[in-house]
Amino acid sequence: MTGLPLDGVLVADFGRVLAAPYLTMLLADLGADVIKVEQPGTGDDTRAWGPPHAQGEATYFLSVNRNKRSLTLDLRDPADHARAVELVRRADVLVENFRPGTMTRHGLGPDRAEALNPRLVYCSITGFGSGEGAGLPGYDLLVQAVGGLMSVTGPAPGEPVKTGVALVDVLTGLHAAVGVLAALREREATGRGQLVELNLLSTLLSGLVNQSAGYTLAGAVPGILGNRHPSIAPYEVFTAADRPLVVAVGNDRQFAALCRGVGAPELAADPRFATNADRVAHVGALARELTARLERRTAAEWFAVLTPLGVPCGPVNDLAGAFALADSLGLHPRAPLPGPDGRPLELVANPIGLSRTPPRYHLPPPRLGEHTAELTAWLDAPYDRHAPHDTTAPTDPYDKDPEDRP
Repeated sequence: MTGLPLDGVLVADFGRVLAAPYLTMLLADLGADVIKVEQPGTGDDTRAWGPPHAQGEATYFLSVNRNKRSLTLDLRDPADHARAVELVRRADVLVENFRPGTMTRHGLGPDRAEALNPRLVYCSITGFGSGEGAGLPGYDLLVQAVGGLMSVTGPAPGEPVKTGVALVDVLTGLHAAVGVLAALREREATGRGQLVELNLLSTLLSGLVNQSAGYTLAGAVPGILGNRHPSIAPYEVFTAADRPLVVAVGNDRQFAALCRGVGAPELAADPRFATNADRVAHVGALARELTARLERRTAAEWFAVLTPLGVPCGPVNDLAGAFALADSLGLHPRAPLPGPDGRPLELVANPIGLSRTPPRYHLPPPRLGEHTAELTAWLDAPYDRHAPHDTTAPTDPYDKDPEDRP
């Protein structure tokens, strides 16, 4: 397959669970050759994270591991360790999200990797950084709690809840993709790779955007507002006749259109609701006025009435409804692939649209060790792709004293 943005980029993927595999799947969708290194016998933790399952694999694992090849290596075994070293020598990108120090203990840390392959872009993802927070486990739920996300998420004050997906891991994977691509671009000018570091906590603080800025700039510590917005109104969930309905009004023009649509144009002239600041100050009274009107019709009816008026609104869908909506809009949310057992497997499409080189879907998520034989033979054979540093045979610091080898 040729003509994709990352064709020719080889990724050594030592990542597992979500943040790192999500990053490497995005790279693979764009053409990178991703070799997923897994522990023999067990593999990525998410292989065991089910139900639900599809075709014998946990759907959690399937969701972030398409377009990759699985290579099982035991880094404590000398022969497998030598293959891991060779993989680092050949790779353009290395991704890992072990606890800080784990890769160094295995002789594959950033410093040694740079000595082996000066062109390598080394991406390390941790929970709380490699300094004082190195010993803290990087689980998404924990970061949501201590990083402030749960303090602004929940039905009411004192009732914090997590998001319905491991959002911090996904945000970190996205930021890591930007960092890796930036480092690859810089390598074109300098010929050298660099270390790309991300941690879940810093990513979350950045991802809290206006809430974080409200604290750093004005000292405001936000709390839980349920489905309301701290700075915009009406911007929340209302009760329609059959199910919840979201109304997301962002300006006075939209508010006036909403008032006309619900048959209460006088609300737009009410001094309590004349401006956005007024509406935020009187959000409770505004919600009562709107609820009394919105609960008279179904969510679908309100969507049909208000959308043509330019009012952002919609029913609260489950995932079946969300995919049905995407289908109806022609957004093609599915990525069909032959599954591990040959039957069709529908994964979620990469959302990046490229007019000439769109993402590709050519390999199903691999069975554990599925490509070990071919990749082992490739790593054991002579290779000169990176001639500038292969031919100089970088010194392996463990060659002098094999006892030091992990």
